[in-house]
Amino acid sequence: MRNINKSVIYTLIFFFIASSVMSGQPGMQNFISPEVKKDRTVTFRFRAPNAKDVKLSTQFINGQQAMTKDANGIWSITLGPVEPDIYPYCFVVDGIQVADPKNTWIFPNEGFQNSVIEIPDATPKAYSIQNIPHGTVSYRYYYSNELGTRPLVIYTPPGYEESVNEKYPVFFLLHGSSDTEETWTKVGRANIILDNLIAQGKAKPMIIVMPYGRAFPVITKESGSLRTWENLQEFQKDFKNYIVPFVEKNYRVKPGPENKAIAGFSGGGGTSLYIGLGNPDLFAYVCGYAPGMVQAEFERNNAVPFADPALTNKRLKLLYFACGKEDPTYGTLQQYIKVLDEKKIKYQTFFTTGGHTWMNCKKFLNETAPLLFKD
Repeated sequence: MRNINKSVIYTLIFFFIASSVMSGQPGMQNFISPEVKKDRTVTFRFRAPNAKDVKLSTQFINGQQAMTKDANGIWSITLGPVEPDIYPYCFVVDGIQVADPKNTWIFPNEGFQNSVIEIPDATPKAYSIQNIPHGTVSYRYYYSNELGTRPLVIYTPPGYEESVNEKYPVFFLLHGSSDTEETWTKVGRANIILDNLIAQGKAKPMIIVMPYGRAFPVITKESGSLRTWENLQEFQKDFKNYIVPFVEKNYRVKPGPENKAIAGFSGGGGTSLYIGLGNPDLFAYVCGYAPGMVQAEFERNNAVPFADPALTNKRLKLLYFACGKEDPTYGTLQQYIKVLDEKKIKYQTFFTTGGHTWMNCKKFLNETAPLLFKD
């Protein structure tokens, strides 16, 4: 027993000495990235001793920002003070975009590699986690005969598990073109925003369904935006034949289009308009957040609502558009609204500053949710 103890002691001494030596070597010390300070300045760090050029790319400042390398091969930059919000960022290392290896908060996206940072505010924001009842976020899967096993993220409001006899309206929320089913919760904080609105009495308790929006393997990644005609057809088929039935079978949902809403961002916004307006038997609430659209496709993609504008107005309880005025989709959206005016189709709008960002998406959801499922 005495020999075993000595062996353990010698091993511990060896690792202590080795770690002490290594920590003294250039580039081996620990560092924090990102480091958010009380004055809302932020320091980003990235170790790349052999890199020739490292820049920071983030949506709270325009353009890529040059970083400086120290003697240990650690590149750094301090920016700010930064306006409180949640921002994506990445490092551009010799022209290659990479996420921050020191940050476990990764932006769910299949088109780029970004990390995410939150700049806190002394005053709680619409998306701030507060000491209130919280809903449940579940990862679910359904099976499609055409597309195989598919993922869903589903939010159930506070009290859902306890109120076993109560039924709820359903809000289908679609992600952007290269995002995933996780982006609305991990970046858009949809669950937290609804928790807060419900606690404040501003929104009705509702179920939120966030599906994966690309119709793989029928549609490949090279097919481009979610709102391409091929993806619209395949995803609509999947949506009606599998997603809606799965939700209705597994969750306590209220029946009828007056208890269903759909919204989406970017390519998912174009998809939400196509499916929502094209299926009035399913949806009475349709929203587009900076929706991806092409003017030449207006008539084709809106064949159902344009065929009888008076009937469209009668069936819809809400048609809603939100967009930043610096967003590249803003101009096309204005053209679309002009067509709606000509056809006398009713709608509501919310326009704000900023561009095609998830910072704006949180605002759009916070403005929209209180308008849904009104008696």
